[in-house]
Amino acid sequence: MKATLTPARDSVPLNAPAQLPVHPLWLRITHWLNALAALVMMFSGWRIYDASPVFRNIVIPPSFTLGGWLGGALQWHFAAMWLLVFNGVVYLALNVASGRFVARFFPLSPRAVLRDLMAAFRGKLSHADLREYNAVQKLAYLVVMVDLVVLVLSGLAIWKSVQFPLLRDLMGGYDNARVVHFCAMAVMAAFVTVHVAMVALVPRSLLTMLRGR
Repeated sequence: MKATLTPARDSVPLNAPAQLPVHPLWLRITHWLNALAALVMMFSGWRIYDASPVFRNIVIPPSFTLGGWLGGALQWHFAAMWLLVFNGVVYLALNVASGRFVARFFPLSPRAVLRDLMAAFRGKLSHADLREYNAVQKLAYLVVMVDLVVLVLSGLAIWKSVQFPLLRDLMGGYDNARVVHFCAMAVMAAFVTVHVAMVALVPRSLLTMLRGR
């Protein structure tokens, strides 16, 4: 009897997808650059905030700020802003173009978020497959992406208030833009705190973001 040829696709090992990196190189590079820019902006922003507090009863300890003085903090802040904007655009563009944005963050529903949140509180939320985000992770990452956009826009409304009058008015005026900027910064600080805590609980997630696997 004549031998039957096996199609080439059948010769691919069943575990081939597992050999692919959890996070591609471009994602890891843009992730760490975004993290660097966001942290520099946050710490230098606190020094700028202390020079003219939005809320008089909230003052950031100098030891938690960057820049040493107002002028130095402004230089750090603007340098990090340009890095965040350009790198953020690359990050979003590659996520959308590669299809990763939809694949990783959707579908998402309030019911799924509540289910995974309750599982997390009970210590039963699985992190066995780091390729899959749970609903709480999806929501957190989407929120921080939107938050970073709000940070940049409100920052522009403060920095170039005369040049961007429409943006300033959308923020409710200069003073309200400062409040929006401060609140967006607080959201980012909360995200960073929770994110670091989760990495401490699941150290493998840090390794995959460093080496891809």
